[in-house]
Amino acid sequence: MNDATSYTPPKVWKWEQENGGAFANINRPIAGPTHDKELPVGKHPLQLYSLATPNGVKVTVLLEELLAKGHTGAEYDAWLVKIRDGEQFGSGFVSANPNSKIPALVDHSTATPTRVFESGSILLYLAEKFGEFLPKDPAKRTETLNWLFWQMGSAPYLGGGFGHFYAYAPVKIEYCIDRFAMEVKRQLDVLDRQLADNEYIAGDEYTIADMAIWPWYGAVINNAVYDAAEFLDASSYKNMVRWTKQIGQRPAVKRGRMVNRAMGEPSSQLRERHDASDFETKTQDKVEAAD
Repeated sequence: MNDATSYTPPKVWKWEQENGGAFANINRPIAGPTHDKELPVGKHPLQLYSLATPNGVKVTVLLEELLAKGHTGAEYDAWLVKIRDGEQFGSGFVSANPNSKIPALVDHSTATPTRVFESGSILLYLAEKFGEFLPKDPAKRTETLNWLFWQMGSAPYLGGGFGHFYAYAPVKIEYCIDRFAMEVKRQLDVLDRQLADNEYIAGDEYTIADMAIWPWYGAVINNAVYDAAEFLDASSYKNMVRWTKQIGQRPAVKRGRMVNRAMGEPSSQLRERHDASDFETKTQDKVEAAD
């Protein structure tokens, strides 16, 4: 192990604004709004405020899958929240999600608008609202929720643990990277073993468990986050590779990945979505740009 500078924690921790790596300008140890800004409201009952991080993609994939099944009530407006600019600390967003994390959903179809925050909660809310992608059979429903909550509890080790220290921390610390790489590989092995005997994460049905897990762990397999696929030997998880490709080929997943995307190739971005025709406009723009 590399030598590390000795560090003795102070008796009382104090916030040093310049510490924290790539996100130091927005990280802070207190909650609440930093400025007044109301959230925009579009024409549909479902209003989503998000960014196409893995947690945001979960929700837009589910919404697009619901629309593909013919649920017109799942039409939605998706507003871009630029988290690096601190927009999640606006007063309107904090009212929708006091934790100031994307995504946040507000359902205006209820007598009093219903706020829903935490991506897993949004998936469960929408699955129950529309009666889709959450099995009715009690045993299958429970298995789906097992894996949904597994993802919610496991992803912080992948993103805030491994991802932070491997990709974003200002100093590479061998102990931290080794510790979280070991845990991420254990998680990939958990999934790979589950998929050895099942087509989808929770069994033979495509569910919100797949939608929750794919944007995180599928992205690792595809090297779409942290540029760490080789480091983690991601291609060795053969069942994960199969499942990742299978989910990624779904048309609704392809659309969901585009929504609120503000990074990568311009052709992959649909920064805001207010109607299904927005995808057609985006496609037409690509055709015209190629001419």
